[in-house]
Amino acid sequence: MNNDHRFPCEQCGADYRFDPARGELHCDHCGHVKPVEDAGPWGGSIRELDFRAALDNLLPLQEMEDLRVTQCSNCGAEVEFDHDTHASECPFCATPVVADTGTHRQIKPRGLLPFALDEATARQAMTDWLGGLWFAPGGLQDYARKGRKMQGIYVPFWTFDAQSTTAYRGERGTVYHERRQVVRNGKTQTISVAKVRWRSVAGRVSRFFDDVLVLASRSLPKKYTDALQPWDLTRMEPYRPEFLAGFRAEVYQVDLDEGYREARAVMDRQIERDVKFDIGGDRQRIRALDTQVSAVTFKHVLLPVWLAAYKYKGETFRFVVNGTTGRVQGERPWSAWKITLAVIAGLIVAGAVGYVFAISQ
Repeated sequence: MNNDHRFPCEQCGADYRFDPARGELHCDHCGHVKPVEDAGPWGGSIRELDFRAALDNLLPLQEMEDLRVTQCSNCGAEVEFDHDTHASECPFCATPVVADTGTHRQIKPRGLLPFALDEATARQAMTDWLGGLWFAPGGLQDYARKGRKMQGIYVPFWTFDAQSTTAYRGERGTVYHERRQVVRNGKTQTISVAKVRWRSVAGRVSRFFDDVLVLASRSLPKKYTDALQPWDLTRMEPYRPEFLAGFRAEVYQVDLDEGYREARAVMDRQIERDVKFDIGGDRQRIRALDTQVSAVTFKHVLLPVWLAAYKYKGETFRFVVNGTTGRVQGERPWSAWKITLAVIAGLIVAGAVGYVFAISQ
């Protein structure tokens, strides 16, 4: 968070924070509330940016910004800090960090999905998730309940729009059945054998891709952030710093061109499904694809995550909560003694069943 994300209270001068429950700025010192200002001249729309212009460094200067960031030496996360913060803890792995004086130049975010859940709700979701895990250490659950505050983090993503047209060649398979006679156990039987008749086909499919979402962070395992989906991007707001009051924002680490390569992989998988549907029949074979992609645009957007990083018995456990839906993901803790007891109990039960079966014979 930088100074642009700090808003003094109109009544007492303390800092406002964005309150997810109210959808407004709230002063914890005097209780004053203030609405988030409207989106301005765009009327609530979120502008797309030209992908090719960005790659050629031709974006207007107003689309760029310089941020003061700190990089964690342990997990590599890069998080914004305000100018009054000199030492803190990495929200992603709980490692102590000292604020840098360096800056990071990046493309400004164009949209964000505001937090809809407050910390108490997110903590309860995490506690319930931990409580439902088999063989989780009870000490970790207690530590999580009594631990420090969760961190509200806006995580960076790219979204990509594109128009695609694909010419294809392939084969359509039609399943038919032949009846055959076979000898089994000395008896002749008639069976039905499935066969496929293939016919060459060619065609063309088109698809417009809207908001293909790509994670632009490397601070958390991608499998956790992917599992937080779905994100309701229809609720996206044009970027306004008021939404970041009281929260932190992570700087993107996945560059735009790398993000587009991942988006293209997502598009290609969908195009392949489209081609198979267009081929039709019972089976499909794709022999060649020629895809032309045009009108590629993108946005840098921020999505809300509540994050807890706990050090327990020398290990760090990280949990993430979708800041709009409450969906929880995290590293799976295991309790060795609970597993041992379960194995012993299982052996006892198996032995008892075996004994009862033996004496009943």
